[in-house]
Amino acid sequence: MTEGQSTFKFPVEMEKFQAPRTEINRNAHIKYPLPTEAESQTLRRVAGTLPLVSFSLCFVELAERASYYGAKTVFSNFMQFPLPEGGNGAGATPWGTQQTAGALGMGLQTSSALTLLFVFLAYVVPIFGGWWADVYVGRYKAIMVGVVICGIAHIIHIIGAIPSILQMGPSSAAPPFILGLLVLAVGAGIFKPNVSPIILDQIRHKKAYTKQLKSGEKVIVDPDATTTRTMLIFYGFINIGAFFMLATTYVEKYVGYWLSFLLTGVIYLLLPVLLLAVRNITYREPPSGGSELSRAWKITTTALKGNKFQVWRANFWDAANPITLRTKGITVDWTMDSVNDVARTLGACDVFLFFPIWNLNVGGIGSVGTNQGAAMITNGAPNDILNNFNALTIIIAIPFLTFVVYPALDRYRIHVGPISRITFGFCLAMVSGVIGTLVQWKVYTLSPCGYYASTCDNVAPISIWWQIPNVVLGAVSECFCSVTAYELAYARSPPSMKGLVVAVFLFMNALSSAVGEILIPVTKDPWLLWIWGAPAVALALQTIIFWVRFKRLNNDMDRTNHLHYSECEVTGNGQAPLEMR
Repeated sequence: MTEGQSTFKFPVEMEKFQAPRTEINRNAHIKYPLPTEAESQTLRRVAGTLPLVSFSLCFVELAERASYYGAKTVFSNFMQFPLPEGGNGAGATPWGTQQTAGALGMGLQTSSALTLLFVFLAYVVPIFGGWWADVYVGRYKAIMVGVVICGIAHIIHIIGAIPSILQMGPSSAAPPFILGLLVLAVGAGIFKPNVSPIILDQIRHKKAYTKQLKSGEKVIVDPDATTTRTMLIFYGFINIGAFFMLATTYVEKYVGYWLSFLLTGVIYLLLPVLLLAVRNITYREPPSGGSELSRAWKITTTALKGNKFQVWRANFWDAANPITLRTKGITVDWTMDSVNDVARTLGACDVFLFFPIWNLNVGGIGSVGTNQGAAMITNGAPNDILNNFNALTIIIAIPFLTFVVYPALDRYRIHVGPISRITFGFCLAMVSGVIGTLVQWKVYTLSPCGYYASTCDNVAPISIWWQIPNVVLGAVSECFCSVTAYELAYARSPPSMKGLVVAVFLFMNALSSAVGEILIPVTKDPWLLWIWGAPAVALALQTIIFWVRFKRLNNDMDRTNHLHYSECEVTGNGQAPLEMR
């Protein structure tokens, strides 16, 4: 049996499961002995084992991201550039030319606007998707609904990319493409906020305990370290899937868009198969019905009113303290623990507010990265191929961090807190943005058309591979920033709000896209140096503010997670909270 899995067999009939809580807790203390105070100070902390069902759900995420990114990476060229002259009429380029694959010929600004709209919707809808799952249907059912909607989107894209439709012109090819783009954003928005929470839900033991390794060393299995490792693995699976972009970018250039979208549709078929295969062994946190979410809202509004909306007050949450309210003759239905939960949850959301500017530095705004590559020498490589190096870098970096860097730091008792990791990631992204600016300056300097390189018939004599440092640094930055943010979103929120809090983090991508949409009028030659450089300068200033403001959270190990789970997967009334229907 994998560590953290339940001891009972599936399927479980809920009404028959009436195990006495005290007896199970007694057995849990035997299997998971709590560390003494002395052991907590001296023993090395290690991550726990990831249950097999969590790995299976990671494969679900892999397949979904493969189809999502496989399609998204060819969107820019599909919209920006026309069908290549002398091509096969399916969007592919003639062999041996520096032309770029394309279909609709809408230009950089329209391409960037629609790409940003897609990203905006894909990260706004999760607010609804996370809330809907938390309150009404549960995460598994919400994921299945998202799968169905995305499946419809992939079918629409395949039909819209049929060569005969593309050859009829943008008036015929654009409507199905844009419809598929919008439907895909909605489906992904329902799917995405619920995957990482359901994966972490499978790790049922949420408190630190001691165990003896095969080497004889006694260690503490730390739930925070387990969460960090799980999210690193999860993010690694995301980018293994994202590496599927390599296939679709080459196919668009040498075969056509119909096959690019067909490949993403085929890989997408793995999702329902994998989800149904693990249906009966997946732990499903039941929806809250809205009570806890409503209580969190009441606590927040009470604190706001009590402080006259002065959110910067050090004792801000004291205004919602039940004891304080009782002295005023006000009776409420929450405890101080509930107030602390909401405070920690909103504290995590406060951290997320610093991510939109970071997002603008990872890959550039809109389609500027792909546009930059199109103005450089490709020698047969697709101009959007560099997107694959983002995924490849993360695939290499994740195991290195998981099995080399973090264990080595633990061995020497070096604690690298979440704020330190995010701050380091911000620094990497800032350098990445500076490199993107320098490459764009070089393109402008060497292009036959100078500062109007994007629409030039000839490319600048500089290799597209100069984009690699920008992409690699941005990818490594994600390993520190995104992974830690997922960890904070889950670990610092109560069970009934995990999907919603993950959605709040994802919503930061939508804010980045909104900023990008605002900048669309100047996202063109000759202003692209500013489009690359300004976000890097802003991130440099923001990083200093972020560190000063949040460095205290580095040692805040009192995660909300630990307060909501007992030593086993049994609720207070003795019933297992499994939604096995």
